Amino acid sequence: MEREEARSREKNTLKDYFSLGEVFGYFFRKKDPNRPSNFNIRSMHVINKISMLMFLIGVIYLIAKNLF
Repeated sequence: MEREEARSREKNTLKDYFSLGEVFGYFFRKKDPNRPSNFNIRSMHVINKISMLMFLIGVIYLIAKNLF
């Protein structure tokens, strides 16, 4: 019961919803020499980056289309 009350008091702000630090960190981070690297992992990351870019482009297009 107390946890539910504490959660209801902690409201997310608009800044929390539009926090893009992790997204930019994914694109512009340094290479970790201890992380294993093979073709499958590299290709997975490239596909993830492409899909995120396409999603962001689509969202920007929809916003621009509805505003203008």
